[in-house]
Amino acid sequence: MTATMNVIPTDTTLPTLRLLTCGSVDDGKSTLIGRLLYEQKLILDDQLSALERDSKKFGTTGDDIDYALLVDGLEAEREQGITIDVAYRYFATARRSFIVADTPGHEQYTRNMATGASNADLAIVLVDARKGLLTQTHRHSIIVSLLGVRHVVLAVNKIDLVDYDERIFRDIVIAYRKFTEPLGFRSLFAIPISARFGDNISSVSPRTPWYQGGHLLQRLETIEVEEDRRSAPFRLPVQWINRPHHDFRGFAGTIPSGRVARGDAIVAADSGRKSTVASLLIGDREVEAAEAGDAITLTLADEIDIARGDVLAKPDSRPEVADQFTAHIIWMSGEPMLPGRSYLLKTGGRTTPASITELKHRLDVNNFEKLAAKQLDLNEVGFCNVATTMPVAFDAYGDNRVTGAFILIDRATNETAAAGMIAHGLRRATNVHRHGLAVDREAHAAQKHQKPAILWFTGLSGAGKSTIANLVEVKLHARGVHTALLDGDNVRHGLNKDLGFTAADRVENIRRVGEVARLMTDAGLIVLCSFISPFRAERRLVRDTAAEAEFLEIFVDTPLETVIARDPKGLYKRALAGEIKNFTGVDQPYEAPEAPELVLDSAAETPEALADRVIAELERRGRIVAL
Repeated sequence: MTATMNVIPTDTTLPTLRLLTCGSVDDGKSTLIGRLLYEQKLILDDQLSALERDSKKFGTTGDDIDYALLVDGLEAEREQGITIDVAYRYFATARRSFIVADTPGHEQYTRNMATGASNADLAIVLVDARKGLLTQTHRHSIIVSLLGVRHVVLAVNKIDLVDYDERIFRDIVIAYRKFTEPLGFRSLFAIPISARFGDNISSVSPRTPWYQGGHLLQRLETIEVEEDRRSAPFRLPVQWINRPHHDFRGFAGTIPSGRVARGDAIVAADSGRKSTVASLLIGDREVEAAEAGDAITLTLADEIDIARGDVLAKPDSRPEVADQFTAHIIWMSGEPMLPGRSYLLKTGGRTTPASITELKHRLDVNNFEKLAAKQLDLNEVGFCNVATTMPVAFDAYGDNRVTGAFILIDRATNETAAAGMIAHGLRRATNVHRHGLAVDREAHAAQKHQKPAILWFTGLSGAGKSTIANLVEVKLHARGVHTALLDGDNVRHGLNKDLGFTAADRVENIRRVGEVARLMTDAGLIVLCSFISPFRAERRLVRDTAAEAEFLEIFVDTPLETVIARDPKGLYKRALAGEIKNFTGVDQPYEAPEAPELVLDSAAETPEALADRVIAELERRGRIVAL
């Protein structure tokens, strides 16, 4: 297949090309990079000797050198014959320097592949000529596109194993071009290669006389991919406040786009406060101007409130600032993404609680069909509405790959749960503001001679939560305390009757109840909530929603065998028989509290005694007046 190339003079120096290799497992990504290094004589003699020894021990190519071992450095990778981590390699030819990320092909390590793609200018997508396009080929191509890579080389590898068949190559290229048409790649260059034997790697192979497109290295050395980030609007996400002494206050960070000079007008995007640039430093050297890619410290002529995570910009080209936006999400956690669950969103230097308010669709990576879904599972891609607890400054990812990107962090494990690319802000709620109340929560509480609180009773079904909560409310009512009781069964007859018992519906159930409980505390009430609430993340969300010291998590800790023996509603019997699905303790897990304010053992003490313990805890914390 013939392909055109933009050939440039050999004396032209192009900027460093950041590229990644991707595709399905065992398509030959590491072998390709190893072979390229070998052919460019970029392997030292002692490395070559070690490679020959390792090939005999770990290799998969018989008596031949296994070039993949140059890149697959982990012992586990060598033993399994797959890439696990992202391997970065730097090399240079007479015409250009390169930073290559060799990314894993196995579906389990898709997050590693996304990491490698996030900074790449070009992707080499490998396809095994014997297998053609696979699901992982599709998934990696979509991720490459979402992460802003606009130039692709389709390397149809192992062409030697199909006898250098031109028809097979053409069919794969036609199928790939058809699949990627909606992805908007600016260039797509297809080439038949044998990474093992070096066909069309750094020289044209005589074994593919039907191919006239040039070799791989020629394409990499000549392609122009650098976008002029200097002409884009100026952005400086503040990473650090540099304050070595009282007379100096600088704002440090790396400029992702644009240009700034001394005397330029500057605005803090979040607050809108303006000033002018007093000085610019790169390292300890003062400069007149700086541009995209420079790590700088900037000082301002005025003392304005700027903190880590703020974004500095020019007044006439500010980024959007909002607490709601739409985004493409690549889900990277083994735990599913559930709308309504609270995560930590990190963009630039700012971290803030956030949640997916709506999963608009999940993307079928094989045909781009937009599928209705209630959750995202590992390696799935979706389009979502995101809400943060405080406004953040951002650009659309297509305009700025730094200020348009974010990650979601699991609040329980601190692991990266997802990578996100912002599409646009949601302005539909900009006319909704909090209304000031003439009678505030302190006035309500003072009138009732009590301090508001949320008593959150959690535990397995049949543990005795509702029984204890009822007794507590009776005792409080007798003392003149103003209360409200929200019970799991009762709210499902009204407020939450539209919800089922899937994980996603359970999350939404608790989110709604938490909001109602908070409104009740605003009225000065002590709110008793009796809910299984099996997930720690949702209980933490309610805790974060409540005012400081107002949330008491009360764990009714009863062994599973005890509640099964009790089975007051006959639910365990039906669940164990398979008649009820998603039943906590049977086919859905219960995540016990890690640091509850109170633990009640209903198997060891009577409900009356346990209720008295709750009352005593309220007295001790000053929520009610002790008798």
